[in-house]
Amino acid sequence: MYTPILALIVILLAASGCSTDADIYRDLPLVAKVETGMSKEQVQRIGGMPLSVTTRTVVPGTCFDYILTKPGHQHAYNVSFDSAEKVDHTSFMTCTQWSHAQEQAREPPSNVGGISGSGY
Repeated sequence: MYTPILALIVILLAASGCSTDADIYRDLPLVAKVETGMSKEQVQRIGGMPLSVTTRTVVPGTCFDYILTKPGHQHAYNVSFDSAEKVDHTSFMTCTQWSHAQEQAREPPSNVGGISGSGY
C-alpha cells in the first residue's frame, strides 16, 4: 500500500545525491567531456586507464571503473560501453553497482498477480 510512496522517496533521495556528486565533480574531464557514442580510446584519452575493466552481465558490453578525486572528496564513477564499444552510460557508481541496478530493473515486480483485487 505504501510501496509507491516509499519508492518515490528512495528515488528522490538518490537523485538528490547524484546531483550533489555531479556538482562536485562536473569540472573533471571524465565527467565534463565523456559523451554517449565515444569510443573506449577516446574515453581513455580523457580519463586515463580505468581502475578495472569488466564484462557487463546484463547487456553485452564492457564497463570501466574510475575513482574521481577532489580535495576532501572521492567517489566511484563508471563509463559503460555497448557491444560496439561505444559509451552508452555513465554514472556515479561502480560497474558492479550499475550491473546490479540493470538486473533489478529487468526482474518482474514481485507483487504482480495474486489476490490483491487487480480489477480484472
